[in-house]
Amino acid sequence: MDVKAEGFAVGVVGAGAMGQGIAQVALEGGCKVVLHDAKPGGAEAGRELIFGRLDRLVEKGRLQADAVAGMKESLSIAPALADLGSCPVVVEAVFEDLELKRSIFAELEKHVAEDAILASNTSSLPIAAIARNCARPQRVAGMHFFNPVPLMKLVEIIKGPETADDVAVALAELGKRMGRTPVTVQDAPGFLVNMGGRAYTTEGMRLIHESVATPAQIDAVMKECCGFRMGPCELMDLTGIDVNYPVSMIVYEGYLHDPRLKTVPLHKALYEAGRLGRKTKAGHYRYDNKGNVLDAPSPDHVTDAAPAATVSLAEPDAALEKFLGGLGVKITASDDGSSPILCAPIGEDATSVAVRTGADHRRLVAIDLSADISKRITIMTAPGADAAARDSVAALLAKDGCKVTAIKDSPGFIAQRLRAMIGNLSCEMAQVGLASPEEIDLAMTLGLNYPQGPLAMVDAMGTRATLRVLEQLQALTGEDRYRPSLWLRRRALLGLSAKTAG
Repeated sequence: MDVKAEGFAVGVVGAGAMGQGIAQVALEGGCKVVLHDAKPGGAEAGRELIFGRLDRLVEKGRLQADAVAGMKESLSIAPALADLGSCPVVVEAVFEDLELKRSIFAELEKHVAEDAILASNTSSLPIAAIARNCARPQRVAGMHFFNPVPLMKLVEIIKGPETADDVAVALAELGKRMGRTPVTVQDAPGFLVNMGGRAYTTEGMRLIHESVATPAQIDAVMKECCGFRMGPCELMDLTGIDVNYPVSMIVYEGYLHDPRLKTVPLHKALYEAGRLGRKTKAGHYRYDNKGNVLDAPSPDHVTDAAPAATVSLAEPDAALEKFLGGLGVKITASDDGSSPILCAPIGEDATSVAVRTGADHRRLVAIDLSADISKRITIMTAPGADAAARDSVAALLAKDGCKVTAIKDSPGFIAQRLRAMIGNLSCEMAQVGLASPEEIDLAMTLGLNYPQGPLAMVDAMGTRATLRVLEQLQALTGEDRYRPSLWLRRRALLGLSAKTAG
C-alpha cells in the first residue's frame, strides 16, 4: 500500500476532539479525508471546527491560505459507514466502548476492500479484543494519537497478535505523512505510554498516602530538581482524575494486579468525590475559573533559625563533604554531641542511616544530592528529630538563595523514588519486549513531555544507584511494588547502560 500517493484517502470514524485532530493532521499531510459521525450533524460540526483551526493557522502564518483552501476541498462527509468503502485506511476514533468498536469494524468489513487497513485510536482497549470477530484480523491495528492531536507529535502503532507486519509498516508511514513520530508497540494493557506513565502519578500518590510530602512539595521537587514540566499532582489535575484513575485501574487490572502498577485509596477517593482537577475547580489543588491555583500552598521550608556553623557526617561521604565545603561550614572529625549530623543516602531513609551508623537520630538530617540542587534542595529527618537541628541545616542550605523542602522520613526522598520507579517500569517494558529501548525513550519524551527518556534517566542516576534505591525501598517497605526489573538488575550488576539490548 502506497500511503505516500497523491490523493491517498483516510476515513475517520468519529468527529469528536480526537477524530477532528486526526482528520486535521491527515489534511495537513496532503491526504484526502472522509469523515463520518453517527450523530446527525456531528460530522458537519466537526468539519467546521477543523476548518476554524486551519484558518487560525493561516492567521498565525503557519499555513498558506491557498494550501488550506485545498485542504478544505479534500475533506468530505460520509453519511454512513458504507460511504468509507473506497478508503484504503480507516481510523476509528469513537469513545472507549469495546462492543461499539467491534460493531463498527464488523460493519466496515462489509464495505472496504480486502486489502484495506482498519485502525483504532483506542488508548486502552486491546487490539486483539477489537479484532476478535473480524474476518481479516491481520489488517486490524492500533493507531493511538495523543490529545491534542495537532500538538502532540507521537503516534503509537499497536500490533495485535495477528496484525500483519506490512500493516504496521504502512500505518507508521502514514503517521509520518501526518507529521507524527510513530513508535511501534506490542499489544498490551495501556500500550506503551499509558502503561509507562503510571509510575509518575501513582508513586506521587504513594508519597502523599504515606504523609511523606504534600502535593506542592512533590510537584516543586520534580519540576525544579528533576526538570519535569509539571509535577505529578498538577499533571493529574490537568488531565483529570476522571481520566487518570480509570486508566490506572485498567492498566493495573490488565497486568493482573502487578503491585508496581497499584495506586492508593486517595486516588479513588478523589475520583468518587468528584474532585477531578481543574475541570471541577478542585483536585489536589483548588482552582479559579481560569484554571489558576487558589491559595497555592508553599513547598518551601522557611525558618528564622541561625545557619549551622558546625556539622559532622554520619559516615564518610566525599560528595557531601565537597558540597558542604562550598557552604563554608565547619565539618568536625567526630560527633561533638550537639551539632547537626548530616548524611546523603541513596535509597535509605534517615531512620535506617541512624541505626546503621549509630548516629543520633534526633540530630541527623538527610540531604538529597541525587538531582539538580541549584534551585531547590530536599532534606528529611527521622521520627523524634530535633526541629532546631533541622532548621539550622535548612538555614545553612538557604544562605545563597536556594529553596529548601523539608519532608518526613522516606526511603529515597522524593526525587530518587519517583525517578527510580519511572525507570524501573520502563526497564520492565524493555524486558517483556513491549518496544525497543530507543522507542521507549522516544515515546515517553514525546507522549508525556518527560525531560529525558526513562532509560536515559536511569543512566543519569546510574544503573547501580537506581537498583539500590529500589532494593532499599523493597527491603524497608516489604512491598513487591518496588521489586527491580530483571532488565535493570542485570545491567546494573554488569555496569551496563539501561539501554543495552540483549
